[in-house]
Amino acid sequence: MAPATHPYWWDTSPLATIARPDLPARADAVVVGSGYTGLHAALRIARGGRSVVVLEAGRIGHGCSTRNGGQVSTSIKPDLSILRKRHGDETARAILAEGVASRDYVEDFVREERIDCDFRSCGRFHAAAHPRAYAALEKVADGETITLVPRDRQREELGTDRYHGGAVFHHHAALDPGRYHAGLVARARQAGVTLAPQTPASALDETALGVTVRTPRGTIETRDVVLATNGYSGPLSPWHRRRIVPIGSYIVATEELDPALVARLFPTNRIASDSRRVVYYFRTSPDGRRILFGGRTSAGELGAGIAGERLRQEMVALFPELAETAITHSWMGFVGFTFDTLPHTGSQGRIHHAMGYCGSGVGMASYLGMKAGLRVLGDARGETALMRPAFPARPFYTGDPWFLPASVTTFRLLDRAGL
Repeated sequence: MAPATHPYWWDTSPLATIARPDLPARADAVVVGSGYTGLHAALRIARGGRSVVVLEAGRIGHGCSTRNGGQVSTSIKPDLSILRKRHGDETARAILAEGVASRDYVEDFVREERIDCDFRSCGRFHAAAHPRAYAALEKVADGETITLVPRDRQREELGTDRYHGGAVFHHHAALDPGRYHAGLVARARQAGVTLAPQTPASALDETALGVTVRTPRGTIETRDVVLATNGYSGPLSPWHRRRIVPIGSYIVATEELDPALVARLFPTNRIASDSRRVVYYFRTSPDGRRILFGGRTSAGELGAGIAGERLRQEMVALFPELAETAITHSWMGFVGFTFDTLPHTGSQGRIHHAMGYCGSGVGMASYLGMKAGLRVLGDARGETALMRPAFPARPFYTGDPWFLPASVTTFRLLDRAGL
């Protein structure tokens, strides 16, 4: 039987069935996109006493917020040395601090809102694909928040001999992204947010008084717009589209396994990833009965079926004990990358944005969505160090990542060479 092509998470948290409402002629704010960014922004705006409409081209939550692997990191990809060269020491440290704050924000929000989403502060084992990668981890390990695991102790963390040791990032966490999103939807509706599925925004016309948001079902006059489209950004705003690179990320879920086998492969039950440029990430399911394995499988975009088989091959190469294991789910979603590998937030007039999470969006999308909502309210707490760097574009790029196949191929060659 072919694997299901919907996310594993939808089995227990199917997307909410929400009828299309009549659109109001006016609203204080319109949010475009119903993922973590959009719902956190809308929730903050609504709780600030303003009316807000969330427009979604498909079903509420159909994008990567319910399609990801549920890994919650500290979100910032460039290290301190790279950020210092680009932005100076003060801004570099402030950006890294925002990454930590994003992870803590999710934990606090889940606890305070009592969202049942299997949040676990379990830590991440980041595996070194080659000796140089382990040497790089030695430079960042501080013996407290990041601790080294040499190769001869690797099986204490992960049931494989393929890697060259690694490091545990103790502050990283995991959750069930479907249940987390469902909790956000419930809180937004309770706060009075109008959710409008199957209602794409087709144009944004800014005037001195606000923005006219056009949709196939009518127009809304609003004071502020929040663009929360990330990897699903399209022609609505060419300025933003030129700055976001949509990249497909693919995930498979195994059939239910013997818990003893899962415990051998994941003895600490941490989330895991590796150091390859074309990264793979993996974890157990919340019930501990399956393994979820994700990453990018080719230079171009493939269907979920072909990509799923390639992911299964990578998984078996890592864990030979899974050679006879069936795959029950194979799906994908689009993450949004940026040219400087930083998330970005800010505004162009009355059109606010938060996007470009570079594959680490569970924490940062939630956090920057909240920050954008605060700025719409005029609350100074909405300011963030991630507003300081300019949001870069590239010549000849208009939203179609024509350069991606060559880039992925180059990265794979470097990974194979151990460089």
